[in-house]
Amino acid sequence: MRVNKKSRILLLFDIDGTLILTGGRGKAAMVAAVEEEFNCSIQFEFKDFAGSTDRRIVHTLMEKNGIVVDDPEAAVTRVLERYLFHLQRLLGNGNGVEILPGIRQLLERVSNHDRFALGLVTGNIEPGGRMKLETPGLNGYFPVGAFGDDAIDRNLLPPIAIRRAETHYRETFLPERVWIIGDTPRDIRCGKANGLRSLAVATGGWSLKELNRYQPDVALPDLENTERVIKQLQS
Repeated sequence: MRVNKKSRILLLFDIDGTLILTGGRGKAAMVAAVEEEFNCSIQFEFKDFAGSTDRRIVHTLMEKNGIVVDDPEAAVTRVLERYLFHLQRLLGNGNGVEILPGIRQLLERVSNHDRFALGLVTGNIEPGGRMKLETPGLNGYFPVGAFGDDAIDRNLLPPIAIRRAETHYRETFLPERVWIIGDTPRDIRCGKANGLRSLAVATGGWSLKELNRYQPDVALPDLENTERVIKQLQS
């Protein structure tokens, strides 16, 4: 592996609220899966779960809705299998997936830039995350990543993504050259927990003012101004 002053900057993107919006289809698929598995109605508040891993979301939904089973882990696995079925059904041909402003232009630019490498850090289990990105044609930009099926705790995902990126790109990525890019406080926290830089973007459920309370390295209203974003990432 190589590491030098010209080594690339690793950009680890979140998916929902950062790259795309699914119009609530991910939430609807999760609710349908839990209700189907346990034959009950549940309550689901967005801000309680955004930025969590899918496995953590199912555990929390079970706790908040008083669902008790003998083997919680097996039940969560069954729910996630149902979730993938419902997600595929709800995404359909992908017409309901919205690519957020500037994303396609930014990804095209950095993927062809010799100073950047790309990956994912997302709470989505990998089949679900890849499914969401495949429908609008974004999946191919991300050869590696860490997902909600790698660890239940989001803070454990960046080191996994970095190891995979180092293997794929055959390069060492020092912490100061790794960015976590996301739209929730959990993205900022997982960056800080691993000594990484964070770029918070207010295209999900949090305003710029709310995100700034968690002290990201950079906070932007969106990623539409490609030149400005690249300048910040190279700072």
